Amino acid sequence: MVIEEKIVADKNKVVSVRYELRLKAKDGEVIEMVDESKPFTFIYGTGYMLEKFEEKLKGMSDNETFEFSLTSDEAYGERNEENMAEIPMSAFEANGKLEDGLLTIGNFIPLRDEAGNQYNGKVLSVSEDMVKLDFNHPLAGEGLYFTGAILSIREATEEELSHGHVHEHNHDHGDDGCGCDTGCGCH
Repeated sequence: MVIEEKIVADKNKVVSVRYELRLKAKDGEVIEMVDESKPFTFIYGTGYMLEKFEEKLKGMSDNETFEFSLTSDEAYGERNEENMAEIPMSAFEANGKLEDGLLTIGNFIPLRDEAGNQYNGKVLSVSEDMVKLDFNHPLAGEGLYFTGAILSIREATEEELSHGHVHEHNHDHGDDGCGCDTGCGCH
């Protein structure tokens, strides 16, 4: 008789989960729900997920449920005033014109720094010639409360590990690639 060893959440495993995310506590505001129809799938241990989130799942197997909280320090850190910036209005113009509605208070605007890193800035205020943006993560300073279940775990393929993300066939969108937009050539 052969006893099949269960695959558990650990480094280089592809983990699919469903979850509900609430602010602060079990009775906090629901800010995200991911269900079985479109589970969240990631490669464990590649730095894509919050480190403490992965630690809470370590050693779990499919069909196991989870319920835990993360402090703001374990999640996205505290809000930092140094992550605010005033940028000249001209930086948002294309061909000397500003896109209608772009600089609306509360909008998130993707920007790149000199090194090519992309950041999302939330528009806080707009003056005649300057725009104040907040580059803190939207959940910075917040505690998070997760409930959910592991739906499946499998070994990551060599290709997935080399690309750093999961390759799933996405028939809903008419392609047979991984559904990503990273330019890895996997489509």
